[in-house]
Amino acid sequence: MSKCVVIYSGGADSTVILHHAVKTYDAVYCLTYNYNQRHKLEIDKALNYTSDLGVGEGQSVQQHTIVDLGFYANLANASALTNPDIEVPKMKDVIGQAQTLAYVPNRNTVMLSIAAGYAESIGAETILYGAALADDTSGFWDCTKNYLELFNSVLALNRKNTIQVQAPLISKSKKEIIQYGVELGVNFSKTLTCYNGGEVACGTCPACTARIKGFIDAKLIDPVPYAIEIDWQKYGCQPIM
Repeated sequence: MSKCVVIYSGGADSTVILHHAVKTYDAVYCLTYNYNQRHKLEIDKALNYTSDLGVGEGQSVQQHTIVDLGFYANLANASALTNPDIEVPKMKDVIGQAQTLAYVPNRNTVMLSIAAGYAESIGAETILYGAALADDTSGFWDCTKNYLELFNSVLALNRKNTIQVQAPLISKSKKEIIQYGVELGVNFSKTLTCYNGGEVACGTCPACTARIKGFIDAKLIDPVPYAIEIDWQKYGCQPIM
């Protein structure tokens, strides 16, 4: 029986990954991390989403575990996502920056390392996470192909259990990710992308901007509400059917 561990945030990309995993593997185990992030609402979104899919023996998701990394916000507080005193940047302010204030120092390495230990313990051979092409171009070095290759080379040192991290979306644009998500039946209305973490997405942070552009490029209307007005009809967007 094929098993995988999905690092599931409740965001659009990781929800597409979740559906991809359910379609591809016999048993799917989800890990969601609580690192006292500003957008902590994503944890509730993640739990609600897997609950809708079904969690338990014989269900779409075998198990969904919340990992408490609350201490990490204090150790890695140079990010707007972990330090409430740092304002979440707007997309227009971060263009051209090597790394934005939305980057959480070494977060992905911590999360993937924990996932590797979990995967080895349950006999899963694969870890999936939602690194995407837009992350690379936005300066998130821990979402690049080079990083993925090097991290897997470390895991390959394991003398007994071979585990591999995969990022099925790493070469896909936001448009392609959304199109793939629609094909898989993702309910984008129940996902949270905004770094500010409100029930209504800000529409101006880097995450919101990338998401909006992806939906516009896909000619689809994003079903989540935004604090800014978006004239979807102007761009020829249609509701997701």
